[in-house]
Amino acid sequence: MLNRIHTFHRYSVASLGVNIDHIANVRQARRTVEPDPVPMALLAELGGADGITVHLREDRRHIQDRDVDLLRQTVRSRLNLEMAATDGMIQIALRVKPDMVTLVPERREEVTTEGGLDVAGQLLQLKTMVQQLHNEGIPVSLFVDPDQQQLQACHDAGARWVELHTGAYAEAAWTHQPHELARLTEATAYSRSLGLRVNAGHGLTYQNVEPIAAIEGMEELNIGHTIVARALAVGLKEAVSEMRSLVQNPRREPLFASQN
Repeated sequence: MLNRIHTFHRYSVASLGVNIDHIANVRQARRTVEPDPVPMALLAELGGADGITVHLREDRRHIQDRDVDLLRQTVRSRLNLEMAATDGMIQIALRVKPDMVTLVPERREEVTTEGGLDVAGQLLQLKTMVQQLHNEGIPVSLFVDPDQQQLQACHDAGARWVELHTGAYAEAAWTHQPHELARLTEATAYSRSLGLRVNAGHGLTYQNVEPIAAIEGMEELNIGHTIVARALAVGLKEAVSEMRSLVQNPRREPLFASQN
């Protein structure tokens, strides 16, 4: 791991939520019992994960109900349950009582989540769901694009957190990445001005995570695929430890040097 020069400036430090869905993907490819994401979550915590994230999809393509139940019993950090905004999923959350619910858009044909929730377009429905979860002491985060209209709608829905969708940043060409980083930085500041707490995730890798982790006010990054891919080479505990070092000690310098 690279040695880093630490300064004495005080900055907020983002925490790391590790998404273990892709471990379950490998298991479900053979419809067998291994690798089991439940003990793997323990390894992630040993590597320094501040929380464990799983997405219980309606088609159960990776994480299963059994996994969620066992993780609720065994996770010692925080369990963040991602789910579609449906009545059936809300009932599961009310039974399991995770430490946080993140409501995300979901389409059966997508490979992975493709964009943020349209909170503004379904405000009344989401407001009811958020209130149901809050009544049971479960904080709610809404997964949205870095758009002011959607962020205002998150506030109006009563959410306490937002998770900014970083997909456009992660997929942007290097010439356009600074623009996407600026959008996320501005969205973070705007969210905080509304009283919302801010997480982020989607498509973040060891190569692009540091500028996001360095955004002032960013509280947690939820990262999965790149860590699981790295773990195939070095092991899950080491892969999480490496990512946590990048998230909590990012280089705070311009993304690209200015060109004359």
